Amino acid sequence: MDSTRRLGKYRVEREVLDEQRLEEVTQRKSYSDTRPSLTKHLKDSLRCTAPKLKRSVVSSLPVLYWLPKYSIWDYGMPDLISGISVGIMHLPQGLAYALLASVPPVFGLYSSLYPALIYFFFGTSRHISIGTFTVLSIMVGSVTERLAPDADFLITNGTNVSAVDITARDAYRVQVAAATTVLGGLIQVVLGLVKFGFVGTYLSEPLVRAYTTAAAAHAVVAQIKHIFGVSPTRFSGPLSLVYTLKDVLLLLPRTHLPTLLVSAVSMVFLISAKELNSFLSPKLPVPIPVELITIVAGTFISTYTHLNSNYTISVVGEIPNGLSYPSVPDARIFGEVIGEAFALAMVGYAISISLGKTFALKHGYNVDSNQELVALGLCNAVGGFFQCFSVCSSMSRSLIQETTGGKTQMAGVASALIVLVTILKLGPLFQELPKAVLAAIVFVNLKGMFKQYSDIVTLWKRSKIDLVVWLVTWVATMLFNLDLGLAASIIFAMMTVIFRTQMPTYSVLGNVRGTELYVDIETHREAREIPGVTIFRSSATLYFANADLYLEALKEKSGLDISKMIIYKRRQEAKQKRRERRAERRAKRQAKKERRAQRVAQHLSGAPVFSVEEEAGRWRETCLDGIDIDEEEQDWTERENGTVFVVPITPQTPDGPCRWEYLKGGQPDCTSLGWMSELQDGDTTTLGSSSEDTLSHDLERVSLGSLGKWTWDIHSIIIDLSTANFIDTVAIKAMKNIFKDFSEIDVDIYMAGCQATVVEQLELGDFFSESITKRHLFASVHDAVLYCLDHRGATSYSRYGPSVDNYSSTQL
Repeated sequence: MDSTRRLGKYRVEREVLDEQRLEEVTQRKSYSDTRPSLTKHLKDSLRCTAPKLKRSVVSSLPVLYWLPKYSIWDYGMPDLISGISVGIMHLPQGLAYALLASVPPVFGLYSSLYPALIYFFFGTSRHISIGTFTVLSIMVGSVTERLAPDADFLITNGTNVSAVDITARDAYRVQVAAATTVLGGLIQVVLGLVKFGFVGTYLSEPLVRAYTTAAAAHAVVAQIKHIFGVSPTRFSGPLSLVYTLKDVLLLLPRTHLPTLLVSAVSMVFLISAKELNSFLSPKLPVPIPVELITIVAGTFISTYTHLNSNYTISVVGEIPNGLSYPSVPDARIFGEVIGEAFALAMVGYAISISLGKTFALKHGYNVDSNQELVALGLCNAVGGFFQCFSVCSSMSRSLIQETTGGKTQMAGVASALIVLVTILKLGPLFQELPKAVLAAIVFVNLKGMFKQYSDIVTLWKRSKIDLVVWLVTWVATMLFNLDLGLAASIIFAMMTVIFRTQMPTYSVLGNVRGTELYVDIETHREAREIPGVTIFRSSATLYFANADLYLEALKEKSGLDISKMIIYKRRQEAKQKRRERRAERRAKRQAKKERRAQRVAQHLSGAPVFSVEEEAGRWRETCLDGIDIDEEEQDWTERENGTVFVVPITPQTPDGPCRWEYLKGGQPDCTSLGWMSELQDGDTTTLGSSSEDTLSHDLERVSLGSLGKWTWDIHSIIIDLSTANFIDTVAIKAMKNIFKDFSEIDVDIYMAGCQATVVEQLELGDFFSESITKRHLFASVHDAVLYCLDHRGATSYSRYGPSVDNYSSTQL
């Protein structure tokens, strides 16, 4: 058996199909048939039927779809075990991330309770865990500390010593966090209802990963004060991270050693326990709750050694029993936090939908992006009324929920019950927990985000543009803070898309011998350019941002400088007319002489003579023959991938203008321009370097005899539009100009590979006319090439020397 597998072959025999013939063969429907009218669309959207109402209700409340099918025997126990595991993680993370949000720890527990219950009814992902998250907590913290800084709550006692009114400060910070959360949630709900779930796709993976990596740096700086026991000034706005870090470094000599010792011991224990947990994870049914053990141990040690009173180590403080009553956020704060609220909405949704789709793909179910946006918005909007701060899915908790066997959203309810029991009964037990322990938990949990710096090496190898997006996002977020950094990152990412479509790759295609395939001749050695036909393609769609560049690239790749060639052509035509007029005047003068000579001859000998008209016609024909064989305008322009010669092949006739050719240097002699050595110095000049005044003179200086046999006629240009998914009015005007300009120099333009939507847009844009019909559009590049070869041929004219190897439609 052969070691190589023989690939299959196919043969298709059909007629050459232009767009008009293709529509006849396929019986294409009209635009009105494929696109319902606005009135019909409104009627269909407003019509209410029982199946439509059922689908609408079920899509708005996904719990009605899966809960009736819920099997306690199959899913009950896995969901319970998964929920307990995730609930245990909620406790330390809720308390720790509340410090990042600069609110009392109990509000972190609230944020782990209410949103999880709301997502149970409205969410479509079965595995993500909704609750507190590092990045969002940091973003909330930047808002609360900006609007409620310590300086606004200073009180002075009798000895003129200033202190911070912590109770009043924390109360206002809770209001700010709740207002920001509600506004962000409303933004998410509105975007979800208008089907804007796709907005999350504008936050690419490199952007999100760089943003979370920079946010981790913000979290580190925010927690340094709890690690070292110092009280730096918290700055806000651009460069706030730099100023805060500078202040922390200046305060390091004042480090509170007992606090630093507690932080160091906690981090060592957490890192060691997590490594052990990772090592034993294949053998353990559920992970060891390392954070919870650390909190319990820290609380126990702090309570019985009185760390707060004996060593002045800062502790969590009072945690009230029970749930707080709902309250309406202060709407006056909305105007001050709308930018941060929008940033929270976008980042939270991007993180949640990416995790949700990852688990959905793995387990074979669908996640509705618009419904997820609504569900997350309701979690934030409703949660804000219960003093929660912004939430989204957590990667660590979601992985635990999935790996411990969670099957449905019921696992989220079980985890919320664990948090509820803690709030109602166990909350006061954590009042003596040192804040340094919570800060250590935050530090250790950021390890995964710090590993994302390896993206720099990966992206360097895979995509330089994605690497630039990553670096710009990281730098912008580090310098401009989280809200402005996100805005700058999105703008830059969008600019990269615009630049890539505005400056695409333009190429000339050649045929793969024996096939109907056409590839870039610059990147494929075996691709042969079709003599007489230039096939042009752009790697991006044609629209207003690159329409002008498209025309310039087409001129460059085809080697035809239209404007200068039109000037030269008109000058040559004018010169031809002047020569004809001179020839006529000469003929008239000669006719007069002949008439005088005839009279003399008749008078002397009586012999017959030619008529004046006949003699003038003979003289004119002789003059024109002299022009045709004279060392006449043999014109050329040099370009990077060959040489183009402008050659008038026929004089102007009374029926119409003369026909022009554009001869292009071929392989191999003209590609290397070896024939140029035959010309003397000073006998060559490029068209691009010629001024308008000396253009005609310069182009007349080269003899066509130097071309040898490697020339062919450029008579057709095929524009491959297979990469275009739309075309706007500006691009349509540009295409009209292309047809008009190239027709001025007798070059035919055809388009190929247009999608149906592009054809429809061309029709609506009045692109087609008497001169440009659907006969100029072809189903494929190969159809267009075959038509060009049959219509105009592919060989140079023998009057200029030996022709090139013949190409024909039968060979292709």
